[in-house]
Amino acid sequence: MSRFADFGNALYSGERSFDFLGRRKYGFIASIVVALLAVGITFFGHNGFNFGIEFKGGSQFSLNTTVSNSESIAQNAVHTVLPATAQVNVAHIGTDGLRIQTEELSADTSEKVRQAIAAGFKVPGNQVAASFVGASWGQDVTGKALSGLLWFIALAAVAMALYFRTLKMSAAALIALAHDLIITAAVYGAFGFEVTPAAVIGFLTILGYSLYDTVVVFDKIRENTHEVEFSQTFTFAERVNLAINQTLVRSINTSVVAVLPVAAILFIGTLLLGAGTLRDISLALFIGIIVGTYSTIFVAAPIYSLFRENEPKYAKAAAKVLASR
Repeated sequence: MSRFADFGNALYSGERSFDFLGRRKYGFIASIVVALLAVGITFFGHNGFNFGIEFKGGSQFSLNTTVSNSESIAQNAVHTVLPATAQVNVAHIGTDGLRIQTEELSADTSEKVRQAIAAGFKVPGNQVAASFVGASWGQDVTGKALSGLLWFIALAAVAMALYFRTLKMSAAALIALAHDLIITAAVYGAFGFEVTPAAVIGFLTILGYSLYDTVVVFDKIRENTHEVEFSQTFTFAERVNLAINQTLVRSINTSVVAVLPVAAILFIGTLLLGAGTLRDISLALFIGIIVGTYSTIFVAAPIYSLFRENEPKYAKAAAKVLASR
């Protein structure tokens, strides 16, 4: 711990420094490549997002089983009633739970499928639960979530513009927010993770964390760049880079503290409890926190510097500083 503390102190004092702005193009390229790759796999490899039954609507069957080849048994059982072209999604819930989802079925067909599943797993019919999920609930949640997202973005943009007294900081923070949402959603699509209302809530929760981390770094940038145009030793970009280094250890510590409990919830919710809601929310948070930490350091701060370092007063001051070296 003492070595890490010494490392943090060296970064804060400027004794040691990483040239984030000097290499910012690599961060931008990495973000663009990851986003394009994930989006490409999502829409060309998986034909879009894997939306949960709450969005699509359909019939759902569930039972407890420890059979090793449960997925193939479930598929074959359902297809004894439905056509071979019918889409059947099978998912394991916890250690012994099995969830089978199909398109919307009539009451008579649903009962035949339930009995076929029971016969396939050689269990009594009452051990297979059948239910119908309408698409309207998930769509209603999504509509309200998108409405909340738009209000959040608008209020956050105004608040940051007033607090930092510049629209450019607000714009840089919003670009970082968009970056986090796009990559998190694209990763979901690329790996075929199921998008549920709980996952959508997780996506929105990411915004708060990402914005908090960005604001802390921006506050340090504002402090470091105050009247930097009169400095004879540092340029605007160098002071921004120093601010990133000074808050680097704090960003890492905050991310680790945030990721560990989320990872624990993800593990417990997925493997031990089989709680789908816990899994969906924690998975979105787990991906989003990591992406949000990256964007604060490699996207938000470098973009803000890019917006301002070429302003006449900062460019002129930087030219004088570089000429005197």
